[in-house]
Amino acid sequence: MIAVDLSRIIQSDRQDPQYIYLKEKEGDRAFPIVIGRFEADEIERKVSNKRAARPMTHDLIHAILAALGAHIEQIVVDDLRDSTFHAKLYLRLTEGQGKAIDCRPSDAIALASAVRAPIFVEEHVMNQVAKSENPDEEGFF
Repeated sequence: MIAVDLSRIIQSDRQDPQYIYLKEKEGDRAFPIVIGRFEADEIERKVSNKRAARPMTHDLIHAILAALGAHIEQIVVDDLRDSTFHAKLYLRLTEGQGKAIDCRPSDAIALASAVRAPIFVEEHVMNQVAKSENPDEEGFF
């Protein structure tokens, strides 16, 4: 697995697709993931440490996990099938048990951003989609 950071959030005022970019921590490869407007807003809010007037869906999920004694250990973007990214949210329960939950990368990143949990990408996914973030290389972004 490759450790990555959320390097950019690109939001449009229109209904166009929104994007998040993941960049490897120890390298220069990066790639975009197309996400929905709501998810982009949530990720931006979490990264900026802004609070909504009322709890949003990701806030509710985080509160439920905390109430149950679970915490987010990490997320992993683990597959790309039919041009769709797949991810797992890894939880640690109070009893020490680990659980992996299938989810959309955008939801996992929104939750992980709230608690600053690490984000990883499986090597085979990175190899399929990533390009160098070096501006001298053609075709990036």
